[in-house]
Amino acid sequence: MRKYSTLLFSALFVSASLFAQEAPKKERQQGHTDQNKFRQLKDVLATPNDQRTASGAPGHAYTQQKVDYVMSLRLDEATDRLYGDEDITYHNNSKDHLEYLWLQLDQNMRAPDSKSPLAESKGANGFQTPDKFVSENMDKPKAFGFNIEAVKYADGRDLPHTINRTMMRINLPKPLAPGEIFKFKIKWNYLINNSVEDGGRSGFESFPDGNKNYTIAQFFPRLCVYNNVEGWQNMQFWGRSEWALEFGDYDVKITVPADHILEATGELQNEKEVLTKEQRKRFEKARKSYKNPVFIVTQVEAEANEKKGTTKTKTWHFKANQVRDFAFASSRKYIWDAMAVNINGKDVMAISLYPKEGNPLWEEHSTRVVANTLEEYSKMTFDYPYSKAISVHAKRQGMEYPMICFNYGRPNPDGTYSDRVKNGMIGVITHEVGHNFFPMIVNSDERQWTWMDEGLNSFVEILAELDYDPNFNTGNLPKDIVRYMSLDQNKLSPIMSQGDYVHNFGPNAYTKPAAGLYMLRQTIMGPELFDYAFRTYSKRWMFKHPTPADFFRTMEDASGMDLDWFWRGWFYTTDYTDIGIKEVKPLYLTNKPNEKTKKLQQQYPSYFAQLGKLVYLTTDKENADKSEVEAYIKGLPSDKKASLKDIPNYMYQVEFEKPGGLVMPIIVELTYADGTKKRETFPAQIWKKDERKVFRVFTSSQEIKSIVVDPDLETADIDTSNNSWPKQTTNKFDAFKNKAKN
Repeated sequence: MRKYSTLLFSALFVSASLFAQEAPKKERQQGHTDQNKFRQLKDVLATPNDQRTASGAPGHAYTQQKVDYVMSLRLDEATDRLYGDEDITYHNNSKDHLEYLWLQLDQNMRAPDSKSPLAESKGANGFQTPDKFVSENMDKPKAFGFNIEAVKYADGRDLPHTINRTMMRINLPKPLAPGEIFKFKIKWNYLINNSVEDGGRSGFESFPDGNKNYTIAQFFPRLCVYNNVEGWQNMQFWGRSEWALEFGDYDVKITVPADHILEATGELQNEKEVLTKEQRKRFEKARKSYKNPVFIVTQVEAEANEKKGTTKTKTWHFKANQVRDFAFASSRKYIWDAMAVNINGKDVMAISLYPKEGNPLWEEHSTRVVANTLEEYSKMTFDYPYSKAISVHAKRQGMEYPMICFNYGRPNPDGTYSDRVKNGMIGVITHEVGHNFFPMIVNSDERQWTWMDEGLNSFVEILAELDYDPNFNTGNLPKDIVRYMSLDQNKLSPIMSQGDYVHNFGPNAYTKPAAGLYMLRQTIMGPELFDYAFRTYSKRWMFKHPTPADFFRTMEDASGMDLDWFWRGWFYTTDYTDIGIKEVKPLYLTNKPNEKTKKLQQQYPSYFAQLGKLVYLTTDKENADKSEVEAYIKGLPSDKKASLKDIPNYMYQVEFEKPGGLVMPIIVELTYADGTKKRETFPAQIWKKDERKVFRVFTSSQEIKSIVVDPDLETADIDTSNNSWPKQTTNKFDAFKNKAKN
């Protein structure tokens, strides 16, 4: 450390004292907290610990619970009632002593005493006259919701419990210690809703001939997640925000009418008992067919079957290991086809079930879309670990469960369909099959953070859809979020909002995070860095419960990029992108300095290091004298001349402005006099010192005719009227919108 003389120290002290005395005479600026867009997220993200590390990986002490279910189910087609007995084994793998267990009773959202309808704000537009209320409500059965017949210990004794709407608390006789298990039984039944008439993620569709298509999910009491982030995730189910569930093993027997075709989560255990010899033979053929689906049940056979009807029953037996949920579909109307898809040396079955009402659209596309989705998602994440993925046609559903999903997309009665219907079906199948990866395997908390499954899934969906059809309009690209980002920001919600209270749920939970990740991959990080980090996150959190912090930290840790500015802006605020060109000034060379040239010299020291100490830039054409500059250079020593031999003929100072709140890279396209183009991207960090305006100088051997910011609409810029020089009367985004309308 340098030592100062007493005299110098005294002088400094006196100067400081004088300054302190004079300061009150001057007007002081108010202090401020750091609002720089590039400040770190450490004040927002949870503190790392031995379960969740600062790198975004699970820690050495990470634990999670396990829940196993043995169920016996019976579907009564005559009454549309589902009966169930379940034996539950709860494994306490945590370090905590648990005083009680919490289970989810999702069907109680439809119970007569449900609070969900009362939680909706309805004014005059939502008012019902007495006659309308009676016709829409009083004539319908009031027995929806779980009928819990019994809750018992494993030995048959009654087990104390408390039901709080869509949650049920099991009151344990003593705290469940770490490493212990608790076994108990629940007997229940409930009336299945008509999902076409009444809505819902589960239910049945009734056809004019009396046949039904049952797509059944959220049908049994199931354990909530317990972890070190939320404790018990026992937020009530209001109908929108989905589920947080534990992994476990399932052993399920389902009794249905004997002429039904049924598929479900897990491996079928009794093929010979429920399938004909011909069906088994066809399925074996499907297991070796990698190009085209093979029919296990043809449309002719399905049409003949749906005319029969029987009172006899058949029991299908499934087992599934390491899944977080269970669902099934059953109907005598099903056409059934399947094909194999090779995932890194392992064969997985892509399967579809659909009534004739889905054809010809479904037999043309459904199973092929399932196969494509498994391939493309596996490339971006990890090899699909289950043995099958099933797409089931349901008229008004789009829902996902382990290995099985329900999807809409129905042609007209004459079999014709529009591109919109076809693309809607391809999109929903890709999306719902994709949910096998997020959140069925990378098991985020859907009740809390909807975007962690819907947004990440919608992002990978873009890549899968474009692989299936390069001209597919995904609807999730940055340009597709502009309309939403242009709305009144005070009426929007940040992505990082709990799902039940967000405004504009679709754009907020699906499109905005998907578009943001696409932008991160294509524009900010580049595919190579992004893909490695995204796969790292996916593999780290397979069959585990990640949080947003785990995702953010992993993406930075595995890529070596500081992305806090992006997470903070895109995920934690409702700010928008608006970057433009404020002014373009031609620059000239001179050796006649004045106040303007001195300021430019301060702004562009790197240019002067190249041009030499006596060469200046000026925006004043009258002050330019290139001949004198060239004469000066001619007189320089040869070693100095070498660095100055290519003095540009044209130079332009461009001032970029940022009316929007988000920082983003500046993508610039230059068009030269001969029609050639050049593109350059400046990273978002260009705004780190001044987020209102920045300057760049562009040089060329020929005249620059135009400069455009974000020419391909990569950054969701909401106003492109300031993106061009010279200013264009019709901006590119308006042209894009007009083209889309036509």
